Amino acid sequence: MARPCSICAHKQRAEIEEAMINRVSYRDIAKRFSLSSAAVSRHKDHIIKALTQAREARDVARADGLLLQVQDLQGRALNILTTAEEAEDFKTALGAIREARGCLELLAKLTGELRLEGTINILISPEWIELRAVIIDTLKPYPGIQAELARHLAEVEEVNNAGAN
Repeated sequence: MARPCSICAHKQRAEIEEAMINRVSYRDIAKRFSLSSAAVSRHKDHIIKALTQAREARDVARADGLLLQVQDLQGRALNILTTAEEAEDFKTALGAIREARGCLELLAKLTGELRLEGTINILISPEWIELRAVIIDTLKPYPGIQAELARHLAEVEEVNNAGAN
């Protein structure tokens, strides 16, 4: 079982880490805090891990902040929509609907509920048709393999065409 890190348990850990971050030599840090240079060197991995976790937490907090701002904008757009509808101001109501829809779309993208990747059917692309012909033609000297490959390709194409309908 590994020994616990002597710096993580040190009462002056914050000062040691600050010195490390400020690039004070490990030898000087070890001497100042009565540590071994090896312990200081090993502890750098703990600092890197802590900084990575802090960065990730900051990124999550930033994303949460953006999400809250978009939700706030959507709420405001919906309030404007309600007010415009009550006043029978349909031009403003339509503008509010567009803005609310935009906020809704952005929220869906941010939360991963809406993906805009397109579906590409390579089976109908000219490149695939040409490649398929080259493969089948190359296998002419091997009629058994050629027939088996053609059968498998036909099955794949049939399954994909059925899924597209």
